[in-house]
Amino acid sequence: MEKKFRSSCIIASALDLIGDKWSLLIIRDMLMHKKKTFKELLASEEGVATNLLSGRLKLLESLEVLTKRKLPENKKENIYLLTKKGIDLAPLILEIVLWSDQYVRAYHPGMNRFEAGVINKIELVENVQQEYKVFVGEVIG
Repeated sequence: MEKKFRSSCIIASALDLIGDKWSLLIIRDMLMHKKKTFKELLASEEGVATNLLSGRLKLLESLEVLTKRKLPENKKENIYLLTKKGIDLAPLILEIVLWSDQYVRAYHPGMNRFEAGVINKIELVENVQQEYKVFVGEVIG
């Protein structure tokens, strides 16, 4: 898959690959909510269309942000798991959560709250990453 970039800007280049809202929400669901199947990802509150979800999963797989495999006990259903590259997006996801909790609430008072109080960002990110790695170990054995 050929990757096209708008400019040489480091931020724009990253956004060209993973900057659409669906990719980040898929990564969020996998990382934070331990979703691993197409059906689980499709059931997300945001209501992604099946064709968009399929396309984003293929894109993220081509970027090696996630892998697609089958469980040994169920050869019919695909599961998707984040790679190290995907897990390493945890700090970005956390920063978006914190920024949104602080600044977006004025525009959307009904959105979920992030109840972390005073947090150690590094520790929180490491915990999320470690929990996901444990989850992957349980899934693939």
